[in-house]
Amino acid sequence: MRIKWYGHASFLIQTSGKNIITDPYVPGAFGALRYGPIPDICHIALVSHDHDDHNGVSNLKGSPKVFNSPGSYQVNGIKIKGIYTYHDSSGGKERGGNIVFVVESEGIKVCHLGDLGHVLSEAEVKEIGQVDVALIPVGGTYTIGPEEARRVVELLKPKVVIPMHYKTPKCDFPLKSVDEFVRGMDRVKRIKGPEVEIEAGKLPSPTEVWILEHAL
Repeated sequence: MRIKWYGHASFLIQTSGKNIITDPYVPGAFGALRYGPIPDICHIALVSHDHDDHNGVSNLKGSPKVFNSPGSYQVNGIKIKGIYTYHDSSGGKERGGNIVFVVESEGIKVCHLGDLGHVLSEAEVKEIGQVDVALIPVGGTYTIGPEEARRVVELLKPKVVIPMHYKTPKCDFPLKSVDEFVRGMDRVKRIKGPEVEIEAGKLPSPTEVWILEHAL
């Protein structure tokens, strides 16, 4: 399995011969995102919520099967589970709902937390289950911030954490930097490039944070 970070909350997960793209943004969304157009063919699109910086499905190449609601699904042997959460800490009253997705393939479980706006409840953690890789927002303002993200990591106990949805030179939203999330952490790797290859049985323990460079 290969995971590539395009930027913001958008990743390419290549597994079982399919390209899964999470939260594809509209380039230029809200006048704040300056990541480039997503170039890869998409077979499966996972959309956490209907905002332009997360739901640019119409701009994707190919004719992807789109998942944007809770439930359990299977496509070509790839298991996908959507769990309903909230985009804020007020039960959705401010920004509505958010779908957390768990992708299981090649013996690996990857959890994309979308625009999660609150610390997960015990019931939500149980529904998500044990995951190997957590793609987690850390920038605050519209999602959980650094401290809340650390608490979510403690609850999920993944082997690898890949931060997303934070301030970069191509993101003008008022977000915090990834450095605030990892400050004081020991097991942090800064990957030279936008992608990593992962294999079941060869992931670290205890948890490591892998910081990717955005591809676009």
